[in-house]
Formats: sequence, structure tokens, C-alpha cells
Amino acid sequence: MDEILKYDPEFTESKFKTYVDNVFIKLHMAVVTKNLEDIKHFVSEEIYNKYQKIVENLNQKHLIQMYDEINVAQTDILNYKVTDTYMIIEVNLISRYLDYLMDEDGNYISGDTDVRSEKSNHLIFTKKINYKETKTVRKCPGCGASIDVNASGKCDYCGTIYNLEEKDWVLTSIEIV
Repeated sequence: MDEILKYDPEFTESKFKTYVDNVFIKLHMAVVTKNLEDIKHFVSEEIYNKYQKIVENLNQKHLIQMYDEINVAQTDILNYKVTDTYMIIEVNLISRYLDYLMDEDGNYISGDTDVRSEKSNHLIFTKKINYKETKTVRKCPGCGASIDVNASGKCDYCGTIYNLEEKDWVLTSIEIV
């Protein structure tokens, strides 16, 4: 990871893995709640659009995708590389959760409500080499107010979405393997 540390001297593997776990769970909970605004700043536009289509499909069918008792069992860094513009880290994440569908009235439709399924997920995170360093307190690019990016990434004052692409690691690919 020395190459990553050249461009991101505050990088630590443990902090990165915690971040990956949180993004993974937030993404799945955003599907359950059908509110993707809270994860928009953690993911690439491609991932956001992919999950927006999933939510739209659920809405058309009047269904709710449930990921109950979700947790991350293990997160491993598989590979990393640095290109001319990006640092890229590939991760394998093993998750466990109850995976089932309900209708909008809360009635069970299909899936497993008793046994957690274990899934291996391949994720890719990227960060720009020339990212703008940020301190603990982040400022809204729209109005300058302090915002908590880990909460929603949306400014409480002006509604601007804080785009992490210029500042931090962003999920650019996710697949179940």
C-alpha cells in the first residue's frame, strides 16, 4: 500500500475497510427505504443510476426489498493500483442478511425470512490522485456551511449534495460473485 500512501498519507487499511463496510450497508438500506439521496455522495453516477433503476422497478411493482439483519462478516483488500489520475482499490466483502420481498402493505411475497444468505461481493473504490485534502469539518460547496458527509452528504441549509468524488473514496463498481 506504499503507492497509495504516496498520494494519500492519511490512508490506513482499517479505516478504509470500515468506510467500505459503512458504504455497503448504507447502499443496501437506501434500497430498503427507497431513499438513494443519502448515498448519492458515496457512489459514482453509474452506481447511483443502477440502484435508482432497482428502486424504480420496486416502486412500479409496489414492492419493498428487505435486507434484514444485514452485516459485514469480512472485508479484504484484493488489489490496488495507481493510474495517472486515480487510486483504485478492489475489495471482497462477505455479507450476511435476510433477503426477501414484501408488498407495500407489509405482506411477505418471496425470499428467506429465516436464514441469512451469505454473499461475496466484489467492490471497486476510486479516489482521484489530486483530491483536495479535507479536514474533519467539511464545508458545503453551495453555501459554505459545515456539513456531516457521513450522515447524508446533503446540506441542511441549501440542499446541495456534497460530491465525494473530488475528495474521498467513491464506490464505482459492485457485483455479487
